[in-house]
Amino acid sequence: MITKHDSHYVGGEFVPARSKERVPVVNPATEEPFAEIVDGDAADVDAAVQAAAAALNAWAAVPATERATYLRRLADRYEERADEIAALVTRQNGTPISVSRAMVSQVPLNYRYFASLAEALVEEEPVQASLGDAFVRRAPVGVVGAITPWNGPQPLLAWKIGPALAAGCTTVIKPAPETSLDAFLFAEIATEAGLPAGVVNVVTGGRETGSALVEHPLVRKIAFTGSTVAGKAIAEACGRDLKRVTLELGGKSAAILLEDVDLEAFKPFVATACSPNTGQICRSLTRVLAPRSRYDEVVEAVGAAMSAIPQGDPTDPANIFGPLVSERQRDRVESYLELGRQEGAKVAVGAGRPAEFTQGYYVEPTVFRDVTNDMRIAREEIFGPVLVVIPYENEEEAIAIANDSEYGLGGGVFSPDRDRATDVARRIVTGTIGVNSASFPMEAPFGGVKNSGMGRELGPDSLEPYLELKTIFRSF
Repeated sequence: MITKHDSHYVGGEFVPARSKERVPVVNPATEEPFAEIVDGDAADVDAAVQAAAAALNAWAAVPATERATYLRRLADRYEERADEIAALVTRQNGTPISVSRAMVSQVPLNYRYFASLAEALVEEEPVQASLGDAFVRRAPVGVVGAITPWNGPQPLLAWKIGPALAAGCTTVIKPAPETSLDAFLFAEIATEAGLPAGVVNVVTGGRETGSALVEHPLVRKIAFTGSTVAGKAIAEACGRDLKRVTLELGGKSAAILLEDVDLEAFKPFVATACSPNTGQICRSLTRVLAPRSRYDEVVEAVGAAMSAIPQGDPTDPANIFGPLVSERQRDRVESYLELGRQEGAKVAVGAGRPAEFTQGYYVEPTVFRDVTNDMRIAREEIFGPVLVVIPYENEEEAIAIANDSEYGLGGGVFSPDRDRATDVARRIVTGTIGVNSASFPMEAPFGGVKNSGMGRELGPDSLEPYLELKTIFRSF
Protein backbone atom coordinates (compact mmCIF):
# COMPACT_ATOMS: atom_id res chain seq x y z
CA MET A 1 0.00 0.00 0.00
CA ILE A 2 1.31 3.44 -0.95
CA THR A 3 1.03 6.19 1.65
CA LYS A 4 0.25 9.54 0.06
CA HIS A 5 1.56 12.77 1.55
CA ASP A 6 -0.29 15.73 0.05
CA SER A 7 0.89 18.41 2.46
CA HIS A 8 3.83 20.61 3.35
CA TYR A 9 4.71 21.82 6.84
CA VAL A 10 4.13 25.57 6.79
CA GLY A 11 3.60 28.00 9.64
CA GLY A 12 3.57 25.29 12.29
CA GLU A 13 1.05 22.96 10.67
CA PHE A 14 0.64 20.58 7.76
CA VAL A 15 -1.19 22.38 4.97
CA PRO A 16 -2.43 21.06 1.61
CA ALA A 17 0.05 21.62 -1.22
CA ARG A 18 -0.73 23.88 -4.16
CA SER A 19 1.14 21.64 -6.61
CA LYS A 20 -0.65 18.64 -8.07
CA GLU A 21 2.59 16.91 -9.08
CA ARG A 22 3.77 13.91 -7.08
CA VAL A 23 7.05 11.98 -6.65
CA PRO A 24 7.20 8.28 -5.66
CA VAL A 25 9.35 7.14 -2.74
CA VAL A 26 10.92 3.75 -3.54
CA ASN A 27 12.42 1.21 -1.15
CA PRO A 28 15.82 0.47 -2.77
CA ALA A 29 16.03 -2.97 -1.14
CA THR A 30 12.77 -4.13 -2.75
CA GLU A 31 12.51 -1.73 -5.73
CA GLU A 32 8.90 -1.11 -4.70
CA PRO A 33 7.29 2.32 -4.19
CA PHE A 34 5.75 2.66 -0.75
CA ALA A 35 4.95 6.37 -0.48
CA GLU A 36 4.27 9.47 -2.51
CA ILE A 37 5.26 13.08 -1.80
CA VAL A 38 4.41 16.43 -3.32
CA ASP A 39 6.71 17.83 -5.98
CA GLY A 40 6.38 21.38 -4.68
CA ASP A 41 6.07 24.34 -7.02
CA ALA A 42 6.95 28.01 -6.67
CA ALA A 43 3.65 28.75 -4.92
CA ASP A 44 4.36 26.08 -2.30
CA VAL A 45 7.83 27.49 -1.73
CA ASP A 46 6.49 31.03 -1.51
CA ALA A 47 3.97 30.02 1.17
CA ALA A 48 6.74 28.47 3.27
CA VAL A 49 9.12 31.41 2.81
CA GLN A 50 6.37 33.89 3.65
CA ALA A 51 5.66 31.97 6.87
CA ALA A 52 9.35 32.00 7.76
CA ALA A 53 9.59 35.73 7.01
CA ALA A 54 6.53 36.47 9.14
CA ALA A 55 8.07 34.61 12.10
CA LEU A 56 11.55 36.13 11.73
CA ASN A 57 11.33 39.27 13.86
CA ALA A 58 9.71 37.55 16.82
CA TRP A 59 12.19 34.65 16.75
CA ALA A 60 15.16 36.99 16.35
CA ALA A 61 13.95 38.91 19.41
CA VAL A 62 14.04 35.75 21.56
CA PRO A 63 17.22 35.94 23.67
CA ALA A 64 19.91 33.58 22.46
CA THR A 65 19.92 31.78 25.82
CA GLU A 66 16.21 31.05 25.37
CA ARG A 67 16.79 29.85 21.82
CA ALA A 68 19.27 27.41 23.37
CA THR A 69 16.46 26.06 25.52
CA TYR A 70 14.36 25.38 22.42
CA LEU A 71 17.28 23.55 20.80
CA ARG A 72 17.68 21.34 23.86
CA ARG A 73 13.97 20.54 23.82
CA LEU A 74 14.36 19.64 20.17
CA ALA A 75 17.19 17.26 21.08
CA ASP A 76 15.10 15.67 23.84
CA ARG A 77 12.07 15.09 21.62
CA TYR A 78 14.36 13.82 18.87
CA GLU A 79 15.87 11.19 21.14
CA GLU A 80 12.40 9.88 21.95
CA ARG A 81 11.75 9.19 18.26
CA ALA A 82 15.25 8.23 17.15
CA ASP A 83 14.44 4.57 16.45
CA GLU A 84 11.44 5.59 14.32
CA ILE A 85 13.54 8.03 12.33
CA ALA A 86 16.38 5.55 11.77
CA ALA A 87 13.98 2.87 10.53
CA LEU A 88 12.38 5.31 8.10
CA VAL A 89 15.75 6.48 6.74
CA THR A 90 16.71 2.85 6.13
CA ARG A 91 13.48 2.18 4.28
CA GLN A 92 13.88 5.28 2.10
CA ASN A 93 17.52 5.13 1.05
CA GLY A 94 18.75 1.63 1.90
CA THR A 95 21.21 2.69 4.58
CA PRO A 96 21.78 -0.36 6.80
CA ILE A 97 19.88 0.07 10.05
CA SER A 98 23.06 -0.14 12.13
CA VAL A 99 24.46 2.80 10.17
CA SER A 100 21.17 4.73 10.32
CA ARG A 101 21.03 4.31 14.08
CA ALA A 102 24.61 5.48 14.46
CA MET A 103 23.94 8.56 12.32
CA VAL A 104 20.69 9.41 14.10
CA SER A 105 22.26 8.96 17.53
CA GLN A 106 24.59 11.88 16.81
CA VAL A 107 21.79 14.31 15.93
CA PRO A 108 20.65 15.19 19.48
CA LEU A 109 24.31 15.77 20.38
CA ASN A 110 24.53 18.20 17.47
CA TYR A 111 21.48 20.19 18.60
CA ARG A 112 22.80 20.36 22.16
CA TYR A 113 26.14 21.56 20.85
CA PHE A 114 24.48 24.34 18.85
CA ALA A 115 22.50 25.21 21.98
CA SER A 116 25.82 25.76 23.75
CA LEU A 117 26.92 28.06 20.90
CA ALA A 118 23.71 30.05 21.28
CA GLU A 119 24.38 30.46 25.01
CA ALA A 120 27.89 31.72 24.26
CA LEU A 121 26.74 34.12 21.54
CA VAL A 122 27.65 37.73 22.29
CA GLU A 123 24.91 39.67 20.53
CA GLU A 124 26.41 43.09 21.24
CA GLU A 125 30.09 43.71 21.86
CA PRO A 126 31.89 47.01 22.49
CA VAL A 127 34.99 47.82 20.45
CA GLN A 128 37.79 50.27 21.12
CA ALA A 129 37.37 53.20 18.76
CA SER A 130 39.54 56.22 18.09
CA LEU A 131 36.48 58.35 17.41
CA GLY A 132 33.51 58.22 19.74
CA ASP A 133 31.94 55.10 21.15
CA ALA A 134 31.21 51.97 19.08
CA PHE A 135 29.86 48.47 19.42
CA VAL A 136 29.11 45.59 17.08
CA ARG A 137 25.73 43.94 16.99
CA ARG A 138 25.30 40.36 15.69
CA ALA A 139 21.86 39.85 14.18
CA PRO A 140 20.37 36.91 12.28
CA VAL A 141 20.89 37.10 8.54
CA GLY A 142 17.22 36.31 7.83
CA VAL A 143 15.30 33.45 6.26
CA VAL A 144 17.50 30.42 5.55
CA GLY A 145 16.89 27.79 2.88
CA ALA A 146 18.32 24.41 3.92
CA ILE A 147 18.66 21.90 1.08
CA THR A 148 19.68 18.43 2.25
CA PRO A 149 20.81 15.25 0.44
CA TRP A 150 19.51 11.70 0.73
CA ASN A 151 22.65 9.97 2.00
CA GLY A 152 22.69 11.43 5.52
CA PRO A 153 19.48 13.43 5.73
CA GLN A 154 19.14 13.95 9.46
CA PRO A 155 22.73 14.75 10.51
CA LEU A 156 23.17 17.09 7.56
CA LEU A 157 19.89 18.79 8.40
CA ALA A 158 21.05 19.32 11.99
CA TRP A 159 24.29 20.92 10.74
CA LYS A 160 22.17 23.56 8.98
CA ILE A 161 19.11 24.02 11.15
CA GLY A 162 21.06 23.97 14.43
CA PRO A 163 23.24 27.05 13.80
CA ALA A 164 20.43 28.83 11.94
CA LEU A 165 18.07 28.56 14.92
CA ALA A 166 20.87 29.38 17.36
CA ALA A 167 21.57 32.59 15.43
CA GLY A 168 17.90 33.60 15.39
CA CYS A 169 17.13 32.77 11.74
CA THR A 170 13.95 31.13 10.53
CA THR A 171 14.13 28.28 8.06
CA VAL A 172 12.65 26.50 5.08
CA ILE A 173 13.83 22.91 4.61
CA LYS A 174 13.88 21.25 1.19
CA PRO A 175 14.82 17.59 1.68
CA ALA A 176 15.92 15.25 -1.10
CA PRO A 177 12.90 13.58 -2.73
CA GLU A 178 14.31 10.15 -1.81
CA THR A 179 14.31 11.05 1.90
CA SER A 180 11.45 13.44 2.54
CA LEU A 181 9.43 11.32 4.95
CA ASP A 182 11.91 11.71 7.79
CA ALA A 183 11.70 15.50 7.27
CA PHE A 184 8.01 15.24 8.13
CA LEU A 185 8.95 13.45 11.34
CA PHE A 186 11.38 16.27 12.09
CA ALA A 187 8.55 18.76 11.56
CA GLU A 188 6.45 16.86 14.11
CA ILE A 189 9.37 16.92 16.54
CA ALA A 190 9.74 20.69 16.05
CA THR A 191 6.08 21.09 17.00
CA GLU A 192 6.49 18.83 20.03
CA ALA A 193 9.50 20.89 21.11
CA GLY A 194 7.33 24.02 21.08
CA LEU A 195 9.19 25.91 18.36
CA PRO A 196 7.06 28.91 17.37
CA ALA A 197 5.02 28.59 14.18
CA GLY A 198 7.00 29.51 11.08
CA VAL A 199 10.46 29.07 12.58
CA VAL A 200 10.77 25.71 10.80
CA ASN A 201 8.99 24.92 7.53
CA VAL A 202 9.28 21.93 5.17
CA VAL A 203 8.57 21.84 1.43
CA THR A 204 9.17 18.63 -0.51
CA GLY A 205 10.06 18.23 -4.17
CA GLY A 206 12.82 17.93 -6.70
CA ARG A 207 15.18 20.22 -8.55
CA GLU A 208 12.62 22.88 -9.49
CA THR A 209 11.45 23.11 -5.89
CA GLY A 210 15.02 23.69 -4.79
CA SER A 211 15.54 26.32 -7.49
CA ALA A 212 12.45 28.20 -6.37
CA LEU A 213 13.78 28.24 -2.81
CA VAL A 214 17.26 29.41 -3.86
CA GLU A 215 15.86 32.20 -6.03
CA HIS A 216 13.17 33.47 -3.64
CA PRO A 217 13.89 37.13 -2.87
CA LEU A 218 13.08 36.78 0.85
CA VAL A 219 15.62 33.99 1.37
CA ARG A 220 18.93 35.52 2.46
CA LYS A 221 21.06 32.43 3.09
CA ILE A 222 21.28 29.00 1.44
CA ALA A 223 22.92 25.99 3.10
CA PHE A 224 23.33 23.12 0.63
CA THR A 225 24.89 19.68 0.66
CA GLY A 226 24.96 17.75 -2.60
CA SER A 227 26.72 17.41 -5.92
CA THR A 228 29.34 19.81 -7.21
CA VAL A 229 27.31 20.46 -10.37
CA ALA A 230 24.24 21.49 -8.37
CA GLY A 231 26.38 23.44 -5.91
CA LYS A 232 27.92 25.56 -8.67
CA ALA A 233 24.46 26.38 -10.03
CA ILE A 234 23.30 27.39 -6.55
CA ALA A 235 26.39 29.52 -5.99
CA GLU A 236 25.77 31.30 -9.30
CA ALA A 237 22.15 32.00 -8.38
CA CYS A 238 23.12 33.25 -4.92
CA GLY A 239 25.83 35.42 -6.43
CA ARG A 240 23.32 37.20 -8.64
CA ASP A 241 21.31 38.24 -5.57
CA LEU A 242 24.30 38.57 -3.23
CA LYS A 243 22.92 35.93 -0.88
CA ARG A 244 25.07 34.10 1.57
CA VAL A 245 25.73 30.48 0.71
CA THR A 246 27.42 27.49 2.33
CA LEU A 247 28.19 24.52 0.07
CA GLU A 248 29.36 21.04 1.07
CA LEU A 249 29.90 19.21 -2.21
CA GLY A 250 31.59 16.17 -3.72
CA GLY A 251 34.89 14.52 -2.95
CA LYS A 252 37.51 12.06 -4.15
CA SER A 253 39.58 11.86 -1.01
CA ALA A 254 42.80 9.95 -0.53
CA ALA A 255 43.81 7.48 2.17
CA ILE A 256 47.62 7.69 2.26
CA LEU A 257 49.12 4.51 3.66
CA LEU A 258 52.68 5.32 4.67
CA GLU A 259 55.34 2.68 4.20
CA ASP A 260 55.24 1.57 7.84
CA VAL A 261 51.44 1.18 7.90
CA ASP A 262 50.04 -1.68 9.98
CA LEU A 263 47.61 -3.26 7.52
CA GLU A 264 45.74 -5.21 10.17
CA ALA A 265 45.12 -1.94 12.01
CA PHE A 266 44.05 -0.27 8.75
CA LYS A 267 41.56 -2.94 7.64
CA PRO A 268 38.64 -1.70 9.82
CA PHE A 269 38.93 1.70 8.16
CA VAL A 270 38.01 0.19 4.78
CA ALA A 271 34.37 0.09 5.89
CA THR A 272 34.29 3.12 8.16
CA ALA A 273 36.51 5.59 6.28
CA CYS A 274 36.98 4.36 2.71
CA SER A 275 33.47 3.15 1.97
CA PRO A 276 31.02 4.21 4.71
CA ASN A 277 27.29 3.89 4.00
CA THR A 278 27.95 1.58 1.03
CA GLY A 279 30.32 4.21 -0.39
CA GLN A 280 27.62 6.88 -0.49
CA ILE A 281 29.36 9.52 1.62
CA CYS A 282 31.10 12.54 0.06
CA ARG A 283 34.15 12.38 2.31
CA SER A 284 34.85 8.67 1.64
CA LEU A 285 38.54 7.88 1.16
CA THR A 286 38.00 6.17 -2.18
CA ARG A 287 41.59 6.58 -3.42
CA VAL A 288 43.91 4.30 -1.44
CA LEU A 289 47.52 5.37 -1.98
CA ALA A 290 49.91 2.48 -1.35
CA PRO A 291 53.73 2.38 -1.28
CA ARG A 292 54.91 0.52 -4.35
CA SER A 293 57.16 -1.66 -2.20
CA ARG A 294 54.05 -3.03 -0.47
CA TYR A 295 51.52 -2.61 -3.29
CA ASP A 296 50.41 -6.24 -3.71
CA GLU A 297 50.17 -6.63 0.05
CA VAL A 298 47.95 -3.53 0.34
CA VAL A 299 45.69 -4.62 -2.54
CA GLU A 300 45.24 -8.01 -0.91
CA ALA A 301 44.42 -6.47 2.48
CA VAL A 302 41.99 -3.90 1.07
CA GLY A 303 40.30 -6.51 -1.11
CA ALA A 304 39.95 -8.91 1.82
CA ALA A 305 38.49 -6.16 4.00
CA MET A 306 35.97 -5.12 1.33
CA SER A 307 34.95 -8.73 0.66
CA ALA A 308 34.39 -9.34 4.37
CA ILE A 309 31.89 -6.49 4.82
CA PRO A 310 28.42 -8.05 5.29
CA GLN A 311 26.00 -6.91 2.59
CA GLY A 312 22.30 -7.55 2.32
CA ASP A 313 18.91 -6.63 3.76
CA PRO A 314 19.41 -3.16 5.26
CA THR A 315 16.93 -3.88 8.06
CA ASP A 316 19.23 -6.61 9.38
CA PRO A 317 21.60 -5.06 11.96
CA ALA A 318 24.30 -7.55 10.94
CA ASN A 319 24.72 -5.94 7.52
CA ILE A 320 27.09 -3.00 6.98
CA PHE A 321 26.50 -2.56 3.23
CA GLY A 322 23.04 -2.31 1.71
CA PRO A 323 21.70 -1.43 -1.74
CA LEU A 324 22.42 1.83 -3.52
CA VAL A 325 19.74 4.46 -3.19
CA SER A 326 18.13 4.09 -6.63
CA GLU A 327 18.26 2.35 -9.96
CA ARG A 328 19.77 5.48 -11.47
CA GLN A 329 22.57 5.44 -8.93
CA ARG A 330 23.24 1.76 -9.55
CA ASP A 331 23.42 2.43 -13.29
CA ARG A 332 25.90 5.23 -12.63
CA VAL A 333 28.15 3.05 -10.48
CA GLU A 334 28.02 0.18 -12.98
CA SER A 335 29.02 2.57 -15.77
CA TYR A 336 32.18 3.35 -13.79
CA LEU A 337 32.88 -0.35 -13.27
CA GLU A 338 32.88 -0.79 -17.02
CA LEU A 339 34.90 2.39 -17.51
CA GLY A 340 37.57 1.14 -15.11
CA ARG A 341 38.03 -2.01 -17.17
CA GLN A 342 38.22 0.03 -20.38
CA GLU A 343 40.86 2.32 -18.84
CA GLY A 344 43.09 -0.65 -18.11
CA ALA A 345 42.55 -1.05 -14.38
CA LYS A 346 42.23 -4.62 -13.11
CA VAL A 347 39.46 -5.88 -10.89
CA ALA A 348 40.84 -7.19 -7.62
CA VAL A 349 37.45 -7.73 -5.98
CA GLY A 350 33.83 -7.50 -7.09
CA ALA A 351 32.71 -5.29 -10.01
CA GLY A 352 29.37 -6.99 -10.56
CA ARG A 353 25.94 -7.52 -9.05
CA PRO A 354 25.71 -9.92 -6.10
CA ALA A 355 24.21 -13.16 -7.42
CA GLU A 356 22.32 -13.82 -4.19
CA PHE A 357 20.04 -10.78 -4.54
CA THR A 358 17.21 -11.06 -7.06
CA GLN A 359 15.85 -7.63 -6.20
CA GLY A 360 17.25 -4.40 -4.82
CA TYR A 361 19.81 -1.97 -6.22
CA TYR A 362 22.87 -3.89 -5.07
CA VAL A 363 26.43 -3.66 -6.39
CA GLU A 364 29.29 -5.84 -5.20
CA PRO A 365 31.96 -4.18 -3.06
CA THR A 366 34.70 -3.47 -5.59
CA VAL A 367 38.44 -2.84 -5.56
CA PHE A 368 40.43 -1.85 -8.66
CA ARG A 369 44.20 -2.31 -8.82
CA ASP A 370 46.82 -1.06 -11.30
CA VAL A 371 45.15 2.33 -11.23
CA THR A 372 46.87 5.56 -12.19
CA ASN A 373 45.68 8.92 -10.94
CA ASP A 374 44.80 10.14 -14.45
CA MET A 375 42.09 7.49 -14.88
CA ARG A 376 38.52 8.74 -14.56
CA ILE A 377 37.79 6.14 -11.87
CA ALA A 378 40.54 7.85 -9.84
CA ARG A 379 39.39 11.40 -10.54
CA GLU A 380 35.58 11.37 -10.58
CA GLU A 381 33.23 10.77 -7.68
CA ILE A 382 31.53 7.38 -8.16
CA PHE A 383 29.42 7.34 -4.98
CA GLY A 384 29.26 3.60 -4.47
CA PRO A 385 31.30 0.80 -2.84
CA VAL A 386 34.22 1.20 -5.25
CA LEU A 387 37.85 1.74 -4.19
CA VAL A 388 40.93 2.27 -6.33
CA VAL A 389 44.46 1.44 -5.13
CA ILE A 390 47.15 3.70 -6.57
CA PRO A 391 50.89 3.03 -6.10
CA TYR A 392 53.43 5.67 -5.16
CA GLU A 393 57.24 5.65 -4.99
CA ASN A 394 57.92 7.95 -2.05
CA GLU A 395 56.24 10.29 0.38
CA GLU A 396 56.56 13.33 -1.89
CA GLU A 397 54.82 11.52 -4.72
CA ALA A 398 52.05 10.37 -2.37
CA ILE A 399 51.38 13.96 -1.36
CA ALA A 400 51.45 15.08 -5.00
CA ILE A 401 48.95 12.37 -6.02
CA ALA A 402 46.64 13.18 -3.12
CA ASN A 403 46.64 16.87 -4.07
CA ASP A 404 46.22 16.18 -7.81
CA SER A 405 42.43 16.36 -7.63
CA GLU A 406 39.73 18.92 -8.32
CA TYR A 407 38.29 18.01 -4.92
CA GLY A 408 39.39 18.68 -1.36
CA LEU A 409 36.82 17.48 1.17
CA GLY A 410 38.39 14.73 3.27
CA GLY A 411 41.50 12.64 3.58
CA GLY A 412 43.41 10.29 5.82
CA VAL A 413 46.99 9.36 6.66
CA PHE A 414 47.73 6.00 8.26
CA SER A 415 50.95 5.12 10.10
CA PRO A 416 52.06 3.97 13.55
CA ASP A 417 54.20 7.12 13.59
CA ARG A 418 51.52 9.67 14.42
CA ASP A 419 53.83 12.69 14.24
CA ARG A 420 55.09 11.72 10.80
CA ALA A 421 51.53 11.11 9.60
CA THR A 422 50.48 14.49 10.99
CA ASP A 423 53.27 16.21 9.06
CA VAL A 424 51.96 14.60 5.87
CA ALA A 425 48.38 15.58 6.75
CA ARG A 426 49.42 19.23 7.04
CA ARG A 427 50.53 19.16 3.39
CA ILE A 428 47.29 17.77 1.94
CA VAL A 429 45.04 20.41 0.36
CA THR A 430 41.70 19.56 1.90
CA GLY A 431 39.16 20.84 4.39
CA THR A 432 39.26 17.90 6.80
CA ILE A 433 41.76 15.11 7.25
CA GLY A 434 42.21 12.34 9.78
CA VAL A 435 45.32 10.69 11.18
CA ASN A 436 44.57 7.03 11.93
CA SER A 437 40.95 8.07 12.37
CA ALA A 438 37.66 7.88 10.50
CA SER A 439 35.67 10.28 12.66
CA PHE A 440 35.85 14.04 13.16
CA PRO A 441 34.73 16.19 16.11
CA MET A 442 31.59 18.31 15.89
CA GLU A 443 33.45 21.00 17.83
CA ALA A 444 35.71 21.68 14.82
CA PRO A 445 34.75 23.07 11.39
CA PHE A 446 33.93 20.69 8.55
CA GLY A 447 33.86 21.53 4.85
CA GLY A 448 35.76 21.46 1.59
CA VAL A 449 38.09 23.40 -0.69
CA LYS A 450 38.30 23.55 -4.48
CA ASN A 451 35.29 21.75 -6.04
CA SER A 452 34.32 20.30 -2.67
CA GLY A 453 32.62 23.50 -1.63
CA MET A 454 32.87 26.72 0.32
CA GLY A 455 32.14 27.65 3.91
CA ARG A 456 32.18 25.45 6.98
CA GLU A 457 29.66 23.58 9.10
CA LEU A 458 30.11 22.44 12.71
CA GLY A 459 32.42 24.08 15.22
CA PRO A 460 32.01 27.61 16.61
CA ASP A 461 32.66 29.05 13.13
CA SER A 462 29.43 27.48 11.88
CA LEU A 463 27.37 30.28 13.46
CA GLU A 464 29.03 33.09 11.50
CA PRO A 465 27.33 32.50 8.11
CA TYR A 466 23.96 32.95 9.83
CA LEU A 467 24.85 36.27 11.48
CA GLU A 468 25.00 39.78 10.07
CA LEU A 469 27.38 42.26 11.70
CA LYS A 470 26.22 45.80 12.31
CA THR A 471 28.52 48.49 13.66
CA ILE A 472 26.81 51.17 15.80
CA PHE A 473 28.94 54.21 16.65
CA ARG A 474 28.09 57.17 18.87
CA SER A 475 29.79 60.41 19.70
CA PHE A 476 31.10 61.01 23.22
